[in-house]
Amino acid sequence: MPALTISTQNQDFNPLDLMEQIVGSNEWAFDRRNDSEMAAEAPGRWCDYGLYFSWSREISAMHFTCAFDLKVPPMQRRALYELIALANERLWIGHFGLDQDDGTPVFRQAVLLRGAAGASVESLEDMVDIALTECERFYPAFQFVLWGGKTPTEALEAAMLDCAGEA
Repeated sequence: MPALTISTQNQDFNPLDLMEQIVGSNEWAFDRRNDSEMAAEAPGRWCDYGLYFSWSREISAMHFTCAFDLKVPPMQRRALYELIALANERLWIGHFGLDQDDGTPVFRQAVLLRGAAGASVESLEDMVDIALTECERFYPAFQFVLWGGKTPTEALEAAMLDCAGEA
């Protein structure tokens, strides 16, 4: 079957334009570095998160990273890799990783937009909301491993406790 050569994509579409509006409406600090990169900072319950958006027109994809405001000492990275593997098993969208340069835990995901007229406000808001929700949910587990002396399994179990009732 021959490949179609018809292009219905709007070549001028850049989802970072929309993301800039979303970040601005939340009153988060941001820096639009160029047409393909934007950085922002979002407040969280446990820390402020560094958001980084990168748009590739060539592959019609936006890569998104949400970085924790904490550094992992080299001697504790092995335990954190184990925690990350256990946490990733519980995720439907995105994944955790560890930045090799500075040891910062990050949540990553990508959005493919080939053939789409553009990204919707809702899909971009969901992308950021999911990242922040998962970072907030797993942040205590990272702390338990790094500073609480817990094993990755213990840390994950402690962080994933669901409280019942009211205080």
